[in-house]
Amino acid sequence: MNARQALGQQGEQLAAEFLEECGLRILDRNWRCPEGEIDIVAIDQGVLAICEVKTRSDTRYGTPLEAVSTRKRNRLRRLALRWIAAYGVTFDEIRIDVVTVLRVGPGDFAISHVTGVG
Repeated sequence: MNARQALGQQGEQLAAEFLEECGLRILDRNWRCPEGEIDIVAIDQGVLAICEVKTRSDTRYGTPLEAVSTRKRNRLRRLALRWIAAYGVTFDEIRIDVVTVLRVGPGDFAISHVTGVG
């Protein structure tokens, strides 16, 4: 595993812990199908939250939130439907969230949860 992959893996773990601390219940992590991957699937007060985690070591190439394009949000909506079909569950509301993880110092991260991005 290279440094970039390790940072991404650490970011996903921090994001999952952050979401749980905020009261979300994690249902699935790193769910894959032929069309792609969902980083975190969670429930937030009865709402299915499909969470994309973006981790960055700096903002040289933009913020983590800027890295989630319209195309990525559209793919996450399709993946949400595939996840629901795979598990045979229903939800009245589904939303796409982004959890940003930005390294601000050695071992120190700023984490933010942006709800309903797509």
